[in-house]
Amino acid sequence: MKYLVILGDGMADRPMESLGGQTPLEYANTPMMDELASKGETGMVHTIPDGMKPGSDTANLSVLGYDPRRFYSGRSPLEALSIGVPMKDTDIALRCNLVTLSEEEHDYAGRTIIDHSSGEISTEESTVLLEAVRRELETENFHFYAGTSYRHCLIWEGGEVTDLAAPHDVLGQKTGDHLPENEQLRAMMEKSYEILVDHPVNTERRRRGLNPANSCWFWGAGTKPALYPFEERTHKKGAMISAVDLLKGIAVGTSMKVITVEGANGGLDTNYEGKAQAAVDVLTSGGCDFVYVHLEAPDEMGHQGSVERKIRAIENLDSRLIKPVVEGLRAAGEEFRMMVLPDHPTPVSIRTHSAENVPYLLYDSTAERRRVARYNERETAETGILVEEGHKLIDRLLQ
Repeated sequence: MKYLVILGDGMADRPMESLGGQTPLEYANTPMMDELASKGETGMVHTIPDGMKPGSDTANLSVLGYDPRRFYSGRSPLEALSIGVPMKDTDIALRCNLVTLSEEEHDYAGRTIIDHSSGEISTEESTVLLEAVRRELETENFHFYAGTSYRHCLIWEGGEVTDLAAPHDVLGQKTGDHLPENEQLRAMMEKSYEILVDHPVNTERRRRGLNPANSCWFWGAGTKPALYPFEERTHKKGAMISAVDLLKGIAVGTSMKVITVEGANGGLDTNYEGKAQAAVDVLTSGGCDFVYVHLEAPDEMGHQGSVERKIRAIENLDSRLIKPVVEGLRAAGEEFRMMVLPDHPTPVSIRTHSAENVPYLLYDSTAERRRVARYNERETAETGILVEEGHKLIDRLLQ
């Protein structure tokens, strides 16, 4: 038996008047997910422990079977694992987003946070910009490391874990209401704007009608993580397929195989087919029993506040990722159990994460059921099945 999780990051949402009271998932054309739902089990799961902030870090740990209350030490340390950052026990890792701030105001605190991802800036462009920041701001205690797209890392030697606002949580708001209390961090953010605002990369981006990446934004502080190997508890050799450093870092921390797919970029135009083929290959000939395929696009479209693009991301997930995976495994004669779900909602209406329960579907190629069902928040909730502790959901898949 082979096992898969296919996770549509932020795919869940809330009913929208513009969609006739439906959610984007309910409105989207998803024949493959509906077929699997009609032949399998559907239910709801509570992936975010009560009292914890809703995020892809805590939620994906839950889905993989790691109780965030025990194993979560911060988001950025997990990303640091992915990009090979050496961390000491006394180090603090922080996410360093390259964001877009408004430029009309005279003071940094008065600027508005326009875009947490600088228009999903390319890794090539953002690496050049981060290097400019590094040359000016790196010290004996602060070290910058390039990641993927707008997502980078700052290591603070001998630092402190401090509560910092995630930029995607405060879009459209003034920076002054959300700046770090720590004077060093605040000063570096303000200085980064001076370094980046007129950088040639940003001048060219404005010429092309793209958002400039004109400031660093620090958040997600945490300490070195301590996770046990995935295979140790599940007795399954696992692999991770994702474009984002957070998920790759979780894989590194849990001793899973990390598979890099060319053209996988975390955006709407990611290489869906490449991810699908990589999943089939690693299960049929790559020596793995389990694969976790993560798709970032629905979450990014939710942060952008785009209903149409979020629906398109969900439909792409269905037709260009889930369908070829199912067809590929069936053609190979493999017996498999597959779970499809979001990690958390990213409602278009609020453009950030929320902590509501999310729908899951569980399909077993050897035990198909026959019923009328569609995969969406409303119909799945009507089954009455609720997994209240998200980290226990994986046991239903691996049983």
